Amino acid sequence: MTPQEIAEARPLLLGFTAEMLGGLPRKDQRAAGELYVRGLLTDGQRKSMQPMAARLGTDHQRLQQFITSSTWDYVAVRQNVARDFAGRCLVEALVIDDTGFPKDGNASPCVARQYSGTLGKTANCQIGVSVHLVNERASCAADWRLFCPESWDDAAASDEVAAAGIRRRRERAHIPDDVRHTEKWRLALEMLDEMAGPGGWGVLERVTAAGRARPVAVADAGYGDNTTFRLELENRDWQYVVAVKGTTSAYAGDARPAARSLGGGPGRPPKPAYPAPPANLRQLAIASADKIGPVTWRQGTRVTKGNPTASMTSCFLAIRVRPANRDIRRAADGSLPECWLLAEWPPEADEPTDYWLSNLPASTPIEELVRLAKIRWRIEHDYRELKHGLGLGHFEGRSYLGWHRHVTLAALAQAFCTKIRQDPKVPAPG
Repeated sequence: MTPQEIAEARPLLLGFTAEMLGGLPRKDQRAAGELYVRGLLTDGQRKSMQPMAARLGTDHQRLQQFITSSTWDYVAVRQNVARDFAGRCLVEALVIDDTGFPKDGNASPCVARQYSGTLGKTANCQIGVSVHLVNERASCAADWRLFCPESWDDAAASDEVAAAGIRRRRERAHIPDDVRHTEKWRLALEMLDEMAGPGGWGVLERVTAAGRARPVAVADAGYGDNTTFRLELENRDWQYVVAVKGTTSAYAGDARPAARSLGGGPGRPPKPAYPAPPANLRQLAIASADKIGPVTWRQGTRVTKGNPTASMTSCFLAIRVRPANRDIRRAADGSLPECWLLAEWPPEADEPTDYWLSNLPASTPIEELVRLAKIRWRIEHDYRELKHGLGLGHFEGRSYLGWHRHVTLAALAQAFCTKIRQDPKVPAPG
């Protein structure tokens, strides 16, 4: 936002930050929080502390002290932001994703050479895992975890010398002792529990109190292809639409186990079993090529001669399948649970290009399956706005706490942008 836009929106910003930062114990902390958010909102190439302080006309030590050593709870701020969004906006999905933050050197907390989907390669970076509250028109980057690689977990070290070196790095970065190497999908479940589980933030209660349906969980194949992740979602009563790989094993929806006998021998008869090995999702989709049809899931912004309405359209098929994995519990008759397989098969492609599994009801129209599978586009918008406009990746501090506070205030700044975009009386930020 330009300085003029900031000045015009300042009364709203003061009110919003006062509400979101209301749990901070001291007035000077709340003022510093508003100042930091204003710095993130103000136009500028870098949103690290010294450039922000220069634009704000304040001492950067004030910002640094607030982020690194002042006593305040960033989790409470995240809760306020999430509950505010859920109370005034439609929440159709909780979308899980992660993003990379390229770094030089090895002093930033949890930095390591690791693969980042954002960067499309292995690089020296941090990885942040996030859960977003999403509808087709707005979203909120509600909760975050900094992924801790094994190289930052002394409990995973191969010997005591390596473990001692890791402990020194952890101490310098002030990483809490309970933060250990944990798979990204487990971090995602942890955040879902924090936001919507018993004793959590009460996000679902805010959604349903407004008379809205419970949202679904959405994730890419980095999460959805993990059978245990899907089972844990079901154990928590989450309906989901998650991307998977075409190599995932499954039976057709109409496949049935067959009874087996011992051939007249003694002993308990074996349980029913499927008579043939499972296929994979690619094979099942190709076998159902006659079910392909065009689906439009939203209106985009790129108008062309061939697409004057900017319709986002492709070809899809949706069939019922039974994913096959030894961890999936079978019914008494030996059958595996049934779910949806959604496959995208663009007209120019020789075979499907993308696959999703969903436990939404069997009556769910294919248009709704596609819309929810594609709603992840909002996360790309969030990351782009947070990184390019609000300085999400500009934090140069070397503390674990500082990283979490910075991303929390960047998410708060984005929530403010969303709020004023929805106010017809206020000029929307660029």
